[in-house]
Amino acid sequence: MPIYEYECKFCFSRFQLLQKFSDPPPEVCPHCGKKGGIKKLISPTSFELKGSGWYATDYKSSSNSNNATSASSKSQTKEAKSG
Repeated sequence: MPIYEYECKFCFSRFQLLQKFSDPPPEVCPHCGKKGGIKKLISPTSFELKGSGWYATDYKSSSNSNNATSASSKSQTKEAKSG
């Protein structure tokens, strides 16, 4: 379940709620108790990709690069034999 961040327009307090996507937004501020002043905030995530990436280092098959080098070496051998 995602964590949503909200702000009260009356007391300007911010709070977070762990909610399902289908749950309705809160109507009452947990700090001041006023109703109807809650708005959802869009916050940056803590997830960040850095470096060369997990695909290139962990999952990319090396057979593609091996096939390309073996194909080029085979064509060079054929040219040497025919020439």
